[in-house]
Amino acid sequence: MAGKNAKTAPERVLLVEDDPGLRQLLQDELEDADLEVKAVDSAESAMAELPTFQPDMVVSDLRLPGVDGLGLLEQLQELPAKPGFLMITGFGTVAQAVEALKKGADEFLTKPLDLEHFMLAVSRLLETRRLRGEVQRFRELIDQEHFHGMIGRDTAMQTMFQQISQLASANGPVLVVGESGTGKELVARAIHDESDRADGPFQAVNCAGVPAELLESEFFGHEAGAFTGAVKARKGLFSQASGGTLFLDELGEMPMALQAKLLRVLQDGVIRPIGSNREHTVDVRIVAATNRDLEELIKNGSFREDLFYRLETFTLRIPPLRERGEDLELLAVRLLQRYAMQMGREITGYSKEAMDVLRGYEFPGNVRELQNAVERAVTFCQSDTVGPEHLPTRIRGQSRPAVPVQRGTDGIMNHLMQGGPMLPTLDTLEKRYIHFVLEQVNGNKRRAAALLDVSRRTLYRKLDEEAS
Repeated sequence: MAGKNAKTAPERVLLVEDDPGLRQLLQDELEDADLEVKAVDSAESAMAELPTFQPDMVVSDLRLPGVDGLGLLEQLQELPAKPGFLMITGFGTVAQAVEALKKGADEFLTKPLDLEHFMLAVSRLLETRRLRGEVQRFRELIDQEHFHGMIGRDTAMQTMFQQISQLASANGPVLVVGESGTGKELVARAIHDESDRADGPFQAVNCAGVPAELLESEFFGHEAGAFTGAVKARKGLFSQASGGTLFLDELGEMPMALQAKLLRVLQDGVIRPIGSNREHTVDVRIVAATNRDLEELIKNGSFREDLFYRLETFTLRIPPLRERGEDLELLAVRLLQRYAMQMGREITGYSKEAMDVLRGYEFPGNVRELQNAVERAVTFCQSDTVGPEHLPTRIRGQSRPAVPVQRGTDGIMNHLMQGGPMLPTLDTLEKRYIHFVLEQVNGNKRRAAALLDVSRRTLYRKLDEEAS
């Protein structure tokens, strides 16, 4: 129940009681508890108040003139956001009160009312409703943050989640580009799971992890006796993935000869196993991924230009961790919870110093590197809080590195003091220094905030104030 000094809006109670004396008594008690009360004498009046008053809770007598309390309760069940419901009943109507509980009432009290008991029941029901609301909001937040195993609250990730859902309805190949450790296979699986191929197979192969001489057999299969060691026929990945999705990771490592055959599959939808004279039709959607610059590979002659243009019909870029704003903290906390649970450790969070170290590090290995760092921290942490000493030495040593300043000390002062003979105000100096730091880190706001020793929210606010 909201306290007397609470800053939030008071919770609202709709009181339905036809006895004027009892109605006034209960209204006074509820208002003394800092609740906003609307008191009426009938169910019809209560229904008329609902659209504008929108109560958090209804307290109603069972016996009312016209529509009774049960009728009011039944009508409330049709509302999208049902308020809590406390039924008041006279002696001898307990069976009806039990019926009210079956129909959705949260609790009932019998007359004569014990006011202390009444207020405790009201407080308990309002608290229960608040907790349910918090759980619902938490679930909605989790649903927004989680997408097929990926976690992201940042706008860049939310945009990517939307793009995945849109791409899933198409059937053409998708090229996923992103740095190492950003989760390209998770993206490929999400595209598959969001598509109408979700019930079909999902096959994945790392083109850099299979010897070049075996890739063709791995992709297209072979007949028995096709080459030394081919004792029996084997289906390739394209046949195994027919009706579903084939994920080709590290596409830039694929040999040129195999690239030509892949292009033909994309164009014609047919494969020919090694050693066979017959072609087979396959229905496979290709999702390919790379952390290399394919256009640069085209220039040096190691990737086919026509295959690139065929694949780039749909291109999806995964943002690196350093571009994902507050997602670093979100992921660090989620990963800590996961590994602490797996290892049976009671670790509640990070110290401020440890989180500062994480914020100040660039994470070139992206989410995979963060996962490894958190798993190590949980393994070595012997207290309930992860400290900087539990993080890898590499991260501690490279966190918040000194930024190489492009100007000497005099140059910095000239930059800050620019604008004529008049001395700038402190506010102006602050704005100039913020922009100076942003220039030094190429506009990376997360790193700039770490160097300025302010939260990113504070940095964004200061930039917004300047722009307004």
